[in-house]
Amino acid sequence: MKKNIRNSVLIILVTLFSSIGYSQININKLANKIKSELSSKKNENSSLLSTEEVVKGLKEALNIGVKKGVEKASASGGFLKNDLIRIPFPKEAKNVRDKAMQMGLDTIVEKFEATLNEAAEEACKTATPIFINAITNMSISDGFNILKGEDNAATIYLKNQTSRELYKLFIPEITKAIEKVKSTDYWNPLVTKYNQTTRLTGGGKVETDLNKYVTDRAIDGIFKLIAAQEKEIRKNPMQRTSDILKKVFSTLD
Repeated sequence: MKKNIRNSVLIILVTLFSSIGYSQININKLANKIKSELSSKKNENSSLLSTEEVVKGLKEALNIGVKKGVEKASASGGFLKNDLIRIPFPKEAKNVRDKAMQMGLDTIVEKFEATLNEAAEEACKTATPIFINAITNMSISDGFNILKGEDNAATIYLKNQTSRELYKLFIPEITKAIEKVKSTDYWNPLVTKYNQTTRLTGGGKVETDLNKYVTDRAIDGIFKLIAAQEKEIRKNPMQRTSDILKKVFSTLD
């Protein structure tokens, strides 16, 4: 009797596991079919896009990135309070900073770093038209590859194509901003004191070009903010606020 019961249980378990295994196979087949259909649908959607539409969508995404990025960067504390883009004491002048801290000039060092960021924030108030103009005049030769690229592919393309021209246009704005926030009023005493000590120690003088330093860091900061916005548009359908953005970037979903 026990043997019969045991055999019956074994038969039931074998049947059950066989059924589960068969169902699992069917589920796997169904999952693969869905993936295949989704991939096919993406390719189909992409083929419906023209090159002109892709370029238009990419440029609109960059324009939005610029406007939102510059708005954040030019706000009070936009650089200073944002660790992603905060401008630190120049690396090549680290010895100046260390020496100043040893001499008890902590307050001057902190104020100087703050003015670097304030200068970038001030200059960014005029950055939007400079960047928008660069995007408008930018030629995009391979829009589909950029669209299918990394989350920051369009931003990287913009940076590679326009950085040199942007620097020329932006440095006068940085120069005016540095004068306005009086960065040199804090910088010059620090450097002077340091360079005086190097006469005794034989160290090299520090001659950092503040205008160049802040311009480079400010432009780099704006590009980081543009990249963050591009990623949002790529990943989040709610960020696609126009028909062209929806049409172009929905092919990535």
